[in-house]
Amino acid sequence: MLASSLDVVAFGPHAAAADHAACRAAIRTGSRSFYAASMLLPPAVRRPAYGLYAFCRHSDDAVDESAAGDRAEAVGRLSRRLARAYEGRPADSPADRALADLVVEHAIPPALPMALLEGFAWDARGRRYETLSELSAYAARVAASVGAMMTLIMGVRDPQVLARACDLGVAMQLTNIARDVGEDARAGRLYLPLAWLREAGIDPDGFLADPVTTPALQGVVARLLAAADLLYARAEAGIAGLPSGCRPAIRAARLIYAEIGRALERGGLDPVGTRARVPGRRKAALLARAVLPLPTGGARGEPALPEVAFLIESVTARAPIPRRPAWWDVPGQVVRVLDIIEILREREAFAREGPSHAVP
Repeated sequence: MLASSLDVVAFGPHAAAADHAACRAAIRTGSRSFYAASMLLPPAVRRPAYGLYAFCRHSDDAVDESAAGDRAEAVGRLSRRLARAYEGRPADSPADRALADLVVEHAIPPALPMALLEGFAWDARGRRYETLSELSAYAARVAASVGAMMTLIMGVRDPQVLARACDLGVAMQLTNIARDVGEDARAGRLYLPLAWLREAGIDPDGFLADPVTTPALQGVVARLLAAADLLYARAEAGIAGLPSGCRPAIRAARLIYAEIGRALERGGLDPVGTRARVPGRRKAALLARAVLPLPTGGARGEPALPEVAFLIESVTARAPIPRRPAWWDVPGQVVRVLDIIEILREREAFAREGPSHAVP
């Protein structure tokens, strides 16, 4: 059971109040859409969510801001920092200290953040994607992995709910890719499915050399947004499986990110000349809509995307942690201590594997 808004949010052994404040500030400036949605989360969930997103944001920036020849080494450094967090000796950074606490508190398998870093390694290599399935495998790593970790932070380990959280993560990443086509192309990156481009008569290398919006490109972008919309619809069904206090925030995130696609459509599907944005007033309206009752039905029982199955399996392979006991519940505290000991053993095993296993 999650803490109510009146509960005292305890800090872990590594991150102090100042660290959590720094994580919150990083998200407020680095991810406005997530920050807006996160304000609807209960405090006991919001605090580790900020820590998780701060580490993810810092990691993404560390790779993107490195020179092209140094990106692989940047991923290697992140891999070593991740290993240190799981060993219980995080690097001297607010995000690292927050991560070291939350992976224990919420029993997050190392495979989830390792998948995120693998996606960054693909970026470092300049990897391109032939099909939507290949692109979804990339989105599984850089976005669905975060959705799965957020679900664990909310105290849910149900495979069906995790599958829908991964749908949402992949949908968000597809939306980001559609929005950022021009920005990515000017940086020498191309994420649109190559097969789709060629089917539309677009030479991928020629587009990178001279990125312009054409009717053919608009068709590809519309196709990608349609794929994202299918996943947004699937994701909606999983929100009901979350704790009631968490549902409005996740639904808000789903609505705001889907609205980026609508803004792109209203702008004439021109991802090269403009960058689609959701105005503050529209975000406020979507936040208000997010607190309304959820629609019934949906595809909660649909199988997970094949590209995200490994994420869900990494969670279901280990026993669920018990609810955090009250301070007066001595037997419950004993169970909690034993669970933490088991997590620490996993940390030691992760350290023995070495950081090179985090990123192939």
